[in-house]
Amino acid sequence: MTTGPSTGTTTTRPRAQSSANVIIGLLVGSAFVMILNETIMSVALPALIVDLNIAASTAQWLTSGFLLTMAVVIPMSGSLLQRFPVRGIYLASMTLFCAGTLVAALAPGFAVLLAGRIVQACGTAVMMPLLMTTVMTLIPADRRGQMMGTISIVIAVAPAIGPTLSGFILGSLDWRWMFWIVLPIALVALTAGLTWLRVDDERQEPTPIDAISVPLSAIAFAGLVFGLSLLGESAHGRQGVPAWLPMTVGAVAMVLFGARQVQLQRRDRAFLDLRPFTYRRFSVSLGLVILGFMGLFGAIIMVPLYVQDVLRQSALVAGLATLPGGLLMGLAGPLVGRAYDRHGARVLVVPGSLMLCASLWGFTTLSAVSPVWQLVVLQTIMMVGLSMMFTPLMTDALGVLPDRFYSHGSAILTTLQQVAGAAGTALFVTVMTKASQSGGAPDLPGVHAAFTVAAMISVIAVVAAFFTAARPSPAGGTPTH
Repeated sequence: MTTGPSTGTTTTRPRAQSSANVIIGLLVGSAFVMILNETIMSVALPALIVDLNIAASTAQWLTSGFLLTMAVVIPMSGSLLQRFPVRGIYLASMTLFCAGTLVAALAPGFAVLLAGRIVQACGTAVMMPLLMTTVMTLIPADRRGQMMGTISIVIAVAPAIGPTLSGFILGSLDWRWMFWIVLPIALVALTAGLTWLRVDDERQEPTPIDAISVPLSAIAFAGLVFGLSLLGESAHGRQGVPAWLPMTVGAVAMVLFGARQVQLQRRDRAFLDLRPFTYRRFSVSLGLVILGFMGLFGAIIMVPLYVQDVLRQSALVAGLATLPGGLLMGLAGPLVGRAYDRHGARVLVVPGSLMLCASLWGFTTLSAVSPVWQLVVLQTIMMVGLSMMFTPLMTDALGVLPDRFYSHGSAILTTLQQVAGAAGTALFVTVMTKASQSGGAPDLPGVHAAFTVAAMISVIAVVAAFFTAARPSPAGGTPTH
């Protein structure tokens, strides 16, 4: 932001703030469209199974492959953001996303459709770290909470309303329209970025990319997410690669990757700097975000299964059941951000975690004849609770870091969100399948068991919430541990 003598402040600061708002607005809108694609395929899988003549386990890779690619590419974003300007990264990201969307829309079969999804994910993976880092760079400390509240619309609301949008489209159109509708919006965003996006980057001298860290990172995060995605399949008794194998390979690679980064940090040459973990506020906030994302993605997959397989309602009803909570979460985000700027994280995170806990325990009381409105109320309470958690936690986590760690901190935060989402999905699907009394198919006992596990995890979040900071992060990333 513009600083200087008082004679120049009156004219330059509003202009600089206006320019920053335009830049952030463009990034938020672009990220929303891109993150929406994480879950937009979930309701479409039955139609794809029939149209493409593929098995359900194969169709699931249209979502799992997207998450897997995100988990591989995001850790690289910290290094990329230090090496290339914001405008260049944005244009490359949107170009990849547009190309992947076009390929998916024109796909003659499953293989090409999966390739399009992977290209989409490559573009999407860089956008969220770019958005978070840009906010921390351009927005003053006393307004970051409000702006991160807007970002919460992207990271949580977009995945939540993806199934709803998919249900609407599939109600009257072919599945390809999920991509044809998105493509012109993405092209407009690409054109807008090409025309308006100008950021005066103050990047540090980039460190050389470590040839050992790149493959270790890819193997570590890909192995963990791949293994987690296989847990649901193994729960159904399907043959194939055992889930423990890629998870073990991923865990070993993760240990080696971490050791390598610690070694490189001594010379300030880390591929993904892990020193943000030495900041207590960052670590506590990150842990709570992980628990929250496990609950969010678990609900995203469990609620539609409950509505369709237990209540015997349509896919459109399943999508609509999650819509009020997603919309209210979006509306609450900026309000929660302003409250954080004034009062800090704890006053919001504690009641938010209690709402999350209460709603998940409420899910365990649902029956085969429960009215849909009861589910909608519980879902809405959960989403508002998560909104009260995510905005303060992400702002607090990044705000406490020194400037040079913003890109690495945002990369860590976004990567572990993907791992948490995959872990939550795998855990709850596995529990549901094991507890099912109908041969592994979703039924009431299985759904109850999954929500019970989620509720128990939320109790941990309530306890951890009391360890969050009572005041907003200090301005300028003061290294207060």
